[in-house]
Amino acid sequence: QVRLVESGGGLIQPGGSLRLSCTASGSSFDVMEWYRQAPGKQREAVASISFSGATSLADSVKGRFAISRDLFKSSIYLQMSDLKAEDTAVYYCRLRSPRGDYWGQGTQVTVSS
Repeated sequence: QVRLVESGGGLIQPGGSLRLSCTASGSSFDVMEWYRQAPGKQREAVASISFSGATSLADSVKGRFAISRDLFKSSIYLQMSDLKAEDTAVYYCRLRSPRGDYWGQGTQVTVSS
């Protein structure tokens, strides 16, 4: 059984930083990604990292967010800096593998003063 567990969300003031974690169990991966979904909006891709370590970021977060991985811990991370109100969303972790696509339950990030 494949399981993804996200953590690290919370309430943060504008300009602050948070680090999200996603730990996978039950599967290796080709790509792991962070998505987010704000109220009333479609889920959007934020960042991705391949097994080899290649990364990509959405234009809206370039220069503020960074994605990394720890293969020994089967985890990926999203370091978020200079957070803005528009970053408020539920952040989801996604694992893509030859066996299929899997999603975590999400973690809420709220940026507000």
